[in-house]
Amino acid sequence: MKKFNFRKVLDGLTAASPVGSSGGGSGSGAGGGSVHPGGTAGAAGTPREEIQETLTSDYFQICKTVRHGFPYLPTALAFDPVQKILAIGTRTGAIRILGRPGVDCYCQHESGAAVLQLQFLINEGALVSACADDALHLWNLRQKRPAILHSLKFNRERITYCHLPFQSKWLYVGTERGNTHIVNIESFILSGYVIMWNKAIELSTKTHPGPVVHLSDSPRDEGKLLIGYENGTIVFWDLRSKRADLRAYYDEAIHSVAWHHEGKQFMCSHSDGSLTLWNLKSPNRPFQTTIPHGKVQRDGKKPESCKPILKVEYKTCKNSEPFVIFSGGLSYDKPCRRPSLTIMHGKAITVLEMDHPIVDFLTLCETPYPNEFQEPYAVVVLLEKDLIVVDLTQSNFPIFENPYPIDIHESPVTCTEYFADCPPDLIPVLYSVGAKHKKQGYSNKEWPISGGAWNLGAQTYPEIIITGHADGSVKFWDASAITLQMLYKLKTSKVFEKQKVGEGKATAEIVEEDPFAVQMMYWCPESRIFCVAGVSAYVIVYRFSKHEVNTEIASLEVRLQCEVEDIITPEPETNPPFPDASSQLPSLKSLSGSTNTVACEGTMKDSIPCLSVKARPVRMPPGYQADLVIQLVWVDGEPPQQITSLAVNSAYGLVAFGNCNGLAVVDFMQKTVLLSMGTLDLYGSSDPYQRQPRSPRKSRQFAAGLTELSDSPVSLELERCKSPTSDHVNGHCTSPTSQSCGSGKRLSSADVSRANRRGPGRPPFRKAQSAACMEISLPVTTEENRENSFSRSRSSSVSSIDRDSKEAITALFFMESFARKNDSAVSSCLWVGTGLGMVIILSLNLPASDDLRQSEPVLVSPSGTVLTLKGAVLTFACLDCMGTLTHRPYEVWRDPHSADDGDKARKRKLVMHSPSSSQDMGDHQFAVICSEKQAKVFSLPSQTCLYVHNITETSFLLRADVVTLCNSVCLACFCANGHIMTLSLPSLRPLLDINYLPVTDMRIARTFCFTNEGQALYLSSPTEIQRLTYSQEMCDNLQDMLGDLFTPVETPEAQNRGFLKGLFGGSGQAFDREELFGEATAGKASRSLAQHIPGSGGIEGVRGAAGGVIGDLTRARIALDERGQKLGELDERTASMMASAEAFSKHAHEVMLKYKDKKWYQF
Repeated sequence: MKKFNFRKVLDGLTAASPVGSSGGGSGSGAGGGSVHPGGTAGAAGTPREEIQETLTSDYFQICKTVRHGFPYLPTALAFDPVQKILAIGTRTGAIRILGRPGVDCYCQHESGAAVLQLQFLINEGALVSACADDALHLWNLRQKRPAILHSLKFNRERITYCHLPFQSKWLYVGTERGNTHIVNIESFILSGYVIMWNKAIELSTKTHPGPVVHLSDSPRDEGKLLIGYENGTIVFWDLRSKRADLRAYYDEAIHSVAWHHEGKQFMCSHSDGSLTLWNLKSPNRPFQTTIPHGKVQRDGKKPESCKPILKVEYKTCKNSEPFVIFSGGLSYDKPCRRPSLTIMHGKAITVLEMDHPIVDFLTLCETPYPNEFQEPYAVVVLLEKDLIVVDLTQSNFPIFENPYPIDIHESPVTCTEYFADCPPDLIPVLYSVGAKHKKQGYSNKEWPISGGAWNLGAQTYPEIIITGHADGSVKFWDASAITLQMLYKLKTSKVFEKQKVGEGKATAEIVEEDPFAVQMMYWCPESRIFCVAGVSAYVIVYRFSKHEVNTEIASLEVRLQCEVEDIITPEPETNPPFPDASSQLPSLKSLSGSTNTVACEGTMKDSIPCLSVKARPVRMPPGYQADLVIQLVWVDGEPPQQITSLAVNSAYGLVAFGNCNGLAVVDFMQKTVLLSMGTLDLYGSSDPYQRQPRSPRKSRQFAAGLTELSDSPVSLELERCKSPTSDHVNGHCTSPTSQSCGSGKRLSSADVSRANRRGPGRPPFRKAQSAACMEISLPVTTEENRENSFSRSRSSSVSSIDRDSKEAITALFFMESFARKNDSAVSSCLWVGTGLGMVIILSLNLPASDDLRQSEPVLVSPSGTVLTLKGAVLTFACLDCMGTLTHRPYEVWRDPHSADDGDKARKRKLVMHSPSSSQDMGDHQFAVICSEKQAKVFSLPSQTCLYVHNITETSFLLRADVVTLCNSVCLACFCANGHIMTLSLPSLRPLLDINYLPVTDMRIARTFCFTNEGQALYLSSPTEIQRLTYSQEMCDNLQDMLGDLFTPVETPEAQNRGFLKGLFGGSGQAFDREELFGEATAGKASRSLAQHIPGSGGIEGVRGAAGGVIGDLTRARIALDERGQKLGELDERTASMMASAEAFSKHAHEVMLKYKDKKWYQF
């Protein structure tokens, strides 16, 4: 499909245009123009004239950069022993190619069919893949982004096994029908030579032998092909005479076959857990049969059967016994045994138990030649969720330390954050504290997969990725220069007491599975303050220290459970009334909350946190150390709701967090709660909605958050549990009996219809088009439910079902700003965004001097300023009067446990605004606010709305971030319909709008995040992080940053070859495959059997011109270059032979002269 460039069109759109650039279907809605509510056009125009925006659409382009992590659902494995690179195929049609650290390439089959088998063209820079749609593909690896050169699609037969002999251009392909076809690798055309199953087996055989499960040429004679059929038939086929030399039969199904390097014996693995060793001289029966893990019967009978041995490898050593390595074959009487790899070396049998099922394994050997002593040195084992390499050179078989970031999914990822261009000292500091926790017992040898080449490239700024996990762990990764390396791991669950099995109901847990799951993270790189919000309604504040300490963990408990009767006036009920409301704290006014009582063994839970913080002193190693734990508590039998927004400021010493009930602000320096208030009370007299007067609860009948979206009582009952690892797309518990966050009883249909009636005071925002209604329609496979379920955190964390009766806090932002209209100077503020699109500014009154900060209280009060947007608020940012992004205030990091206890060490050093801005912040600033529907820019302190852009009408934003790019600033947005958009600041001109990635998976929505310098990432599968760039400059430089998969390496010389064999490259008997399989001898294959499909782009840089004359010329030029290279190599070999011949001639002449005049008797 022809691509059309919209850049110039987007550049032509100015903020004054009355209509947006595209309709709702593409993700942008009407209304890209400027609006001036509350101010005159002239007043609004003044700051607009001052700012020259430098970003245009030419600065933006979307492309994927690199994929990290373990290949999801692996199916196949291959290794090039000369290039030393590894390839892994997956069930989704992806191929990952790995070399030395930094060399990591991802490519994808367009069909998406599972990869059945991979075969390297050893030391040729090419790879053959066989897929489940019966297609063969040839990949060119001599370019940084591999591309398919040829494809061959079989139409009438299904591919089951492929084999490519070393240094051969003919690929053997076995099929489900039992036939063997031969494909020319260079042209990817089928040969007319076919080994039909009925010719291969005995004529007297009455049954079909089954699919081909093995193909290999004899190490002794390349003209002989060993064919293994599933039913136990083995055929040794003579390719020259086109007949079977011998046939062998076994009464158990064959799974794999392996040769002895001399070519006189081969070993088979079978479905009964047996290994059979066959000799070509006596094929009537195996000369050795063993069941390695079978119990020996007392009466001398055959050992009992075991599980199938799925694969066996038989590798010889010059100075020791051969290695026999196999997977499977364990006895049936131990059903709980883990998947195992067995290594038999002489009489020693070692069983290596694995954490996950074995997909495939390969033995790495010193030589690529199959007819030499193999000398195995390692085994690569591909597991369903891991990749390990075992060192065979040491008797205890240690594993190599894996340098790849393949343990991202060690516990399911629940949230991510990405920081580009962060302070340069952070990476070495984090690595130094993380390195102390390294495991011992690894092999001391170098990682054997060491192929390819990688250089640092032009990009030098430091990048850090943080991943939060379901088990409460947090991992910090060095992501600089498109690599990924683990720096440091923090276990947040260590601050809590371990829950004993069976105590779940007796305690106050609200999440049965993964109660420590990390839901949100907030990191200030400059001050190194780190904050985590967990799924069990807690917040932990961490400080960084290089010193180990032993101390108690400070903890606070916060009541945040409020309600208001603003839905309807309930009809009279016979239920007992709500207990005396005076038991609540006076400051905690009521907002609509969960209204179902949850009783536990007859006692109502009240003022109980969900988890227990350790009360004893705790040893904290260097790194991040818990400074304060804040927990929301149960209130009158109602569980605390999960946290939906989080912000920390080190300069102010405050942490703020909110949920669907209200907002809490905590002073983590003085360890006190400053504010704990329902959302309605934050408005004061500025409430934009006319709500009914608050009254005591008359009934606990209604579940919170009812809407026209659903009439199902069960779905309402289940709606409350929003664990990132729960079982439903929308964060619901799938079992109606499970303990949900705010439901305790089943609703009748009458209750639902009554609750769905709208009262006169309900807010006008009623379109249920936010996360919830999108989530309900998105498919999730049960296989991935733990990783896939989605709890919205940054946007409308509470679904639109909830937001009908609850106004969740969805965004928080600490800033030096103008709190009130017409303020003359900036002051410390907390900006609060809600699920109804309201923005409330709270004033923070901090002590005047730093000396009083530990003793004087901080006052938090509503300023009266309320701004409005359409949709839940996602993000805030502040620009100074010149349009430069203003950095939030921060405290310069100092070690809290430093040995120097002097006044200088204790005194805080604060940076109140960005160094890039002027000394005086100016008389005005710009506030950038983005909701899930629109973006607005306000001028402060006048609070004039200068610009508004309706981003989408038919969808909603999942993520929005204000980021820096090319020394300027823009707003980057990711929409639920898959669009990635960027808008200029402050004018909100559209700069980029590309339909990049349809959100078919809640994991993507939960983990997508933007950062500075045009970078972004998301979790593309439960085990992989996909990084991308929206910067044109980085797209242009990407080729220089990627690693090379192919590097020129000399193929090692074959050993033990005579002069003639070495000269002609033949085996004991010269075998010309070209003559045998070529069209001249074998003829053409049937056209209907397979269809040849030319590759989409095999030559780098010529993809656009591949179909034209330029493409042909370029291909011809590259072909000539390659031919010239081969001729050059031939020339070098010829010169070498001539030099050798001259030396021989000279030596012979000298001998002749020496003995020329001597008589025969003088010798």
